[in-house]
Amino acid sequence: MIHRTGNRSGLASVFSSRTSRKSASHAGNDSAMADGEGYRNPTEVQMSQLVLPCHTNQRGELSVGQLLKWIDTTACLSAERHAGCPCVTASMDDIYFEHTISVGQVVNIKAKVNRAFNSSMEVGIQVASEDLCSEKQWNVCKALATFVAHREITKVKLKQITPRTEEEKMEHSVAAERRRMRLVYADTIKDLLANCAIQDDLESRDCSHMVPAEKTRVESVELVLPPHANHQGNTFGGQIMAWMENVATIAASRLCRAHPTLKAIEMFHFRGPSQVGDRLVLKAIVNNAFKHSMEVGVCVEAYRQQAETHRRHINSAFMTFVVLDADDQPQLLPWIRPQPGDGERRYREASARKKIRLDRKYIVSCKQTEVPLSVPWDPSNQVYLSYNNVSSLRMLVAKDNWVLSSEINQVRLYTLEDDKFLSFHMEMVVHVDAAQAFLLLSDLRRRPEWDKHYRSVELVQQVDEDDAIYHVTSPALGGHTKPQDFVILASRRKPCDNGCVDPYVIALRSVTLPTHRETPEYRRGETLCSGFCFWREGDQLTKVSYYNQATPGVLNYVTTNVAGLSSEFYTTFKACEQFLLDNRNDLAPSLQTL
Repeated sequence: MIHRTGNRSGLASVFSSRTSRKSASHAGNDSAMADGEGYRNPTEVQMSQLVLPCHTNQRGELSVGQLLKWIDTTACLSAERHAGCPCVTASMDDIYFEHTISVGQVVNIKAKVNRAFNSSMEVGIQVASEDLCSEKQWNVCKALATFVAHREITKVKLKQITPRTEEEKMEHSVAAERRRMRLVYADTIKDLLANCAIQDDLESRDCSHMVPAEKTRVESVELVLPPHANHQGNTFGGQIMAWMENVATIAASRLCRAHPTLKAIEMFHFRGPSQVGDRLVLKAIVNNAFKHSMEVGVCVEAYRQQAETHRRHINSAFMTFVVLDADDQPQLLPWIRPQPGDGERRYREASARKKIRLDRKYIVSCKQTEVPLSVPWDPSNQVYLSYNNVSSLRMLVAKDNWVLSSEINQVRLYTLEDDKFLSFHMEMVVHVDAAQAFLLLSDLRRRPEWDKHYRSVELVQQVDEDDAIYHVTSPALGGHTKPQDFVILASRRKPCDNGCVDPYVIALRSVTLPTHRETPEYRRGETLCSGFCFWREGDQLTKVSYYNQATPGVLNYVTTNVAGLSSEFYTTFKACEQFLLDNRNDLAPSLQTL
């Protein structure tokens, strides 16, 4: 199995006449409905709202708080349509607002359930604005929310989502990886803040031109009334978010003495429920002001009676604001002077969160083809690189337009031409348990035993139980005289639960390490997306699939195999099968942990 040298030029269409991977059984009415205009996701909910003056802020633009209420309502209706019972907001991923919405325009919100787990669901939301006079439309934001189904008498066990279109399959597959990232999010932030060396320039700044952070502090109380809650009396998550946005905007305004614009809300979780009759205390303060943006921290606590001494922590969030001039360009902001103690801690943590936020937005939110082939590895981005590694492979697997190129002795070779890449996919069924195959191929140090393209493999860093970084050397390929080397992040994932049809996954991508720079001895190779998937087909029977994206740097080698002029792919994959058969009894104790 090969990796590739980084090259991003276009590819000619050379495999259009090959046999389609899709079988005749997938070409019937269901497929036609899934791909045609008549199909609509059964969980999809759409909301359209005309922006009236009562919905806007002082600039005549739709209040983000009002937008958050509409987003939450639409997503909740989608979740309840799938669950068949009431649902509550559990969390909201990062939201980046790309466009403001003016009075008189229309907001179009679309929500659908991407995936259901045991009692929780991931709901994907798309928001666009529409100008009725010019018929122009703009993308405003995308959001991902998690909802939990709640039934008072019996425990909820949600039915699984069956994705039908290619887009639905991709979102369904990647949702498991996003869920994993959410579950470790709080610990990740805590570890990064503890381990990051946070640089600040407090001592070098001119204190006479700094605004004391205490001047931006806001505290406000809200009484939860029946219109703020659902039919079970639980406060709408969108209503709480709207109140949070209100106090955050006031805090930001006190720093800049202008009307700020909310650009981003960082991922947050609802820590506990709130009901009708609760008094919600909302506190906000500017944690740090950067050159053109500021971070505002907001905390929400609840109590029932004034005499209560203990307040319940509902949630906390961090919001990023800017101040725009007449040309919609961000203006310079005043410096903030934090209070000693907790204020300085929040100030430094805001600097760390800014870096983490940029890493997450760049690595997680952007399209796969926009990520550089080798991303620098450091502790602050390891969670997001691991996520990108696995989700890129899952998205490649979920694509519909794979084409069967050849089949030799039940080993199948598929190809896929997509955008700037030519990808290939090898597939076979082996008489080995899926967990055994997964463990045997997880350790790249054993790969030279069956793959001649791996000359040597060194474990550089065992990041955690599921992620490791290897240095790989490979013989010269494609007419080059120098051998290649790679620095590879290997991320492995077990199925999210026993009831799902998720495969075991081993994802591989290039990273850069300061300890392993390019040397004259080797030609540095790179891989953006490759790896294995293992599906359990029966007792001691597993479908093993290998995926790899190839650029023109190795195009000649790939097309030679695809065209049948070389059998190296086939020979290597059969060697992999023999390796699995020969070593399937070596891992019995390890299987108990899977």
